[in-house]
Amino acid sequence: MTLMQTIPFPDPGRPDTRSTTRFMLWVARKQWRTQLLGMFAGMAWMLAIALVPAAVGKGVDDGIVPGDLGGLLRWALVLIGLGATCAATAAIRHYFAVYNWLFASYRGAQLTAQGAERAGPALTRTMPSGEVVAVFANDVMRLGGLYDVMGRFSGAVVSYAVVGAILLAASPALGWLVLLGGPVMLASLSLIVRPLQRRQARQREEAGRLTTLGADTVAGLRVLRGIGGEQTFLRRYEEQSARVRERGFQVAGIQAALDSAEVLIPGIFVVLVTWLGAREAVAGQITAGQLVAFYGYTAFLTMPLQTAIEVVDRGIRAQIAAGKMLRVMAVQPDHDASRTGTAAVPADDADLVDPLSGTVVRGGLLTAIVSARPEDSASLADRLGRHGPGPHQTTWGGTRLDDLSIADVRRHIVVSEPDPRLFTGVLREQLLGDSARRSGVATDRDEGASNGGRPGAGADCEVMAALTTASALDVLDAVADGLDGTVEERGRSYSGGQRQRLALARALLTDAPVLVLVEPTSAVDTHTEARIAERLAEHRRGRTTVVTTVSPLLLGQADEVVLLEDGLAIATGTHRELLAHPAYRQIVNRAEEDDQ
Repeated sequence: MTLMQTIPFPDPGRPDTRSTTRFMLWVARKQWRTQLLGMFAGMAWMLAIALVPAAVGKGVDDGIVPGDLGGLLRWALVLIGLGATCAATAAIRHYFAVYNWLFASYRGAQLTAQGAERAGPALTRTMPSGEVVAVFANDVMRLGGLYDVMGRFSGAVVSYAVVGAILLAASPALGWLVLLGGPVMLASLSLIVRPLQRRQARQREEAGRLTTLGADTVAGLRVLRGIGGEQTFLRRYEEQSARVRERGFQVAGIQAALDSAEVLIPGIFVVLVTWLGAREAVAGQITAGQLVAFYGYTAFLTMPLQTAIEVVDRGIRAQIAAGKMLRVMAVQPDHDASRTGTAAVPADDADLVDPLSGTVVRGGLLTAIVSARPEDSASLADRLGRHGPGPHQTTWGGTRLDDLSIADVRRHIVVSEPDPRLFTGVLREQLLGDSARRSGVATDRDEGASNGGRPGAGADCEVMAALTTASALDVLDAVADGLDGTVEERGRSYSGGQRQRLALARALLTDAPVLVLVEPTSAVDTHTEARIAERLAEHRRGRTTVVTTVSPLLLGQADEVVLLEDGLAIATGTHRELLAHPAYRQIVNRAEEDDQ
């Protein structure tokens, strides 16, 4: 491992997640070299400051009092040397403090991001989304803040011991007061630390719920306005805000006590050291120079004591932050992505069989799934793609999906959910993702390497073909720069139908051997749906495609239709054949009436 690294890390490591303390120690060990350098610089820096009063005192005793110009000059040069040392080591200490803060924070952020990615949908089932956002927005930096202060803390410990030894040599009473009294006073902070830790943790949980509620409200604002529900959600937000405020007040009282201790404890030391030093000076037990030095020590002692209190405060915040990060990392995914499948991937045109419902999806055909209850067909779609927790008995070409690695399943079977999610970024990148690599367009991306990394003409042709099939070319007209235009957060500048068609195009661009589309046209008008149905059948001809729908337009293009009742397949045939089935006819007729 080299001293200097770059972030993000190629490999952030395998953390010790058995406890927050073990995790924090593991992070420290991962950057022990720069941590030690920062600590050595902190020691040298604070020692240089601590020795200034001693040099001033010696200058008084050896130069000013006896009138010795040589002695005065000698100690003046010592002061200049201490000042230069202090300036140089302060710069070095600050460099390593920032380095350790950033690298600890980014290591924690990467590990947490890996945990979130590994957990997948299981994460938001376990933790509120707002709490997850807060971990990345605040907690990762609070973790790094502890490693920032460790250089100063080591300097504070060493300089405190040195000053205590100097005072002990000059005055045993004063020395023992410093060496023993300081740690006792700091230990008394435990009366504040534990309640503060508990209250900060509760306040963070309430703040996470508030963030989740706010994000959900903003995301659904258009719907809320349509049904007149703004005031209801506004009241809920106000109530949660009040709870966060109340928790904040509870934290503020104890936090204020800790902050005031930063002034009170050093202040007590200043008073005691000054009082004892003055008494001994009046009694003739110490020299004039030592009295001057004692006053300097009283001013200096505030620094290590305040640093120690700051470490306590940051340690509390870092421990709470580490706990939140470990909670994200501890979420178990629905499937173990690291497990290597023992079975070979079946042929692309192999049949998919779901024993739970009795559904058979024949390879190379366009199969429609019809159900009076959309949740039944959506559950079937999840099972066909091995989504959701628990064992899956679905087979592909006679091989259980659970016997394949999850990476192979995701690469060969793509499920497009009904609620399309778009993210901020360039439209082309939103559509392509890593689908260019899947579909063999990677060479076209290489063509575009000389064009600032922009995909080549082949990739754009694939995108345009998918947009045409999804009848989404009108979206390009609404974007100033076409495929180079920027998608706003969650695609809010697009209508629901436009988002749905872009999601369909994105799914088509994966060119997956098996494509499962859940209600892909539920938000589009009849004329657009007719175009999509016809083009989709042609675009996916010869490849396995599953569509859950009740639209007669899509059903008419399907090679086979499976009718579900109470989650079980009760009939299979073409759309025309199944129209003779009363239950099927009722579902389709109801769908036609709803469209009208």
